[in-house]
Amino acid sequence: MSDEPNSMREMTYAEALVDALVFSLESDASVTLIGGYMLGLGPERKYFDRIHDRFSERVIDPPVAEAAIAGIATGAAMAGMRTFVSVGTASFVFPAWELVVNEAANAHYMTNGQINVPVVFHMLHGVRSGGAAQHSHSPQAMLSNCPGLEIVLPASPKDAKGLLRTAIESDNPTVFLDHARLLGTSAPVPEEDYRIPFGQADIKREGTDLSIVASSYMVLKALEAAEVLADDGISVEVVDLRTLVPLDKTAVLNSVAKTGRLVVVDECNLTCSTASEISAIVAEEAFDSLKAPIARVARLNAPVAASPLLEGFITPGSREIVNAVRKVLR
Repeated sequence: MSDEPNSMREMTYAEALVDALVFSLESDASVTLIGGYMLGLGPERKYFDRIHDRFSERVIDPPVAEAAIAGIATGAAMAGMRTFVSVGTASFVFPAWELVVNEAANAHYMTNGQINVPVVFHMLHGVRSGGAAQHSHSPQAMLSNCPGLEIVLPASPKDAKGLLRTAIESDNPTVFLDHARLLGTSAPVPEEDYRIPFGQADIKREGTDLSIVASSYMVLKALEAAEVLADDGISVEVVDLRTLVPLDKTAVLNSVAKTGRLVVVDECNLTCSTASEISAIVAEEAFDSLKAPIARVARLNAPVAASPLLEGFITPGSREIVNAVRKVLR
């Protein structure tokens, strides 16, 4: 493993995930994959052929039974395997909720540390054009309410690779959420093996007038908004949380102390969202730093319609972020 990667190659987000899996499978014989649809059913799924070609004996292709799959993965992890289970669309985690939040999340605590559960529950969250109400959930806020889980939401190919390596090597149950719209995005990624520690947010853009805190695909929307605002002389800092549990409160509070204003962007539904939690933390711990009220930009509290027009109406994007920033600055 290199601490300071040098050799870079343009990779899609999907390729970077597969790269991390290959390194994990090569370095640890206990790593086993359950389910081969982590990249969905779109064009990016071809990258997973690299896994099937080299490690077919370590990829289990189960029936569509999420509770059973999560139970097998959790039990195997308790018995000493390192399991990576592809839940598929994040909405499908609900049939497996009992196993994720009441078994995997609690086992270490309930056994006084005698049992570790090194399992990764991978899922594709977010609005992805026509998914409708049962295929468009972003359940990270709900999962954050369940102690015992690590929760990871990368926003770039480089972060996806490094964070997935850390997730697979973690002794804790980890929920790894990728946004379906990120899979085809591309950027330079270190070719060698590396890890990105959990609990370390990343400043994706420096700024002085206002802080935008976001995660996953919303980081890209925040960066788009920052470009638009820069044309009007508004300097926005974009903080990518990268992990919700553990949460890098220090990075958020430091950014707010620097800029004095905050917009939090989140694809969860607005009520009890990640945006709500971040806003509460800043209100409690950095109120004296604020020059204006905090603004939240999140999905509206409504089921996601199959209609692209209605879907777009409730989904946060760069326009909504720009409007929120302007409101806070006023």
